[in-house]
Amino acid sequence: MYPPELVKPMREDLTSVGFQELYTEADVDAAIAKEGTTLVVVNSVCGCAAANARPGARMSLQNAKSPTNLVTVFAGVDREATDKARGYMIPFPPSSPSMALFKDGELVHMLERHHIEGRPAEMIAENLIEAYNEHC
Repeated sequence: MYPPELVKPMREDLTSVGFQELYTEADVDAAIAKEGTTLVVVNSVCGCAAANARPGARMSLQNAKSPTNLVTVFAGVDREATDKARGYMIPFPPSSPSMALFKDGELVHMLERHHIEGRPAEMIAENLIEAYNEHC
């Protein structure tokens, strides 16, 4: 478990642009059950989350179409919520950071760590924007 003061700025990278943090299994169930589209970002303390994932997620929201709901869980911090969210992402193996787009509770797009690590934030944003344009 990481100290709260360490992860606070990493959480704020997403909450400052409208992401809601999920802490429990019930939070995750409620978020996935919402109508419309829901982007779930599995946040992380790793460098690729800071340099690529969070900036890419933020950039993607500048698109004309974007998800109805924005939520995040924090791997290594909010274990219960992260495990539950990853359960909805099956058949993809657990990875962090990662991003999943759900439409009416169904997984329609997935970005795993290997799609994020080593790729610029702009490329990640473009990938998400394509998914938004198709599903949102």
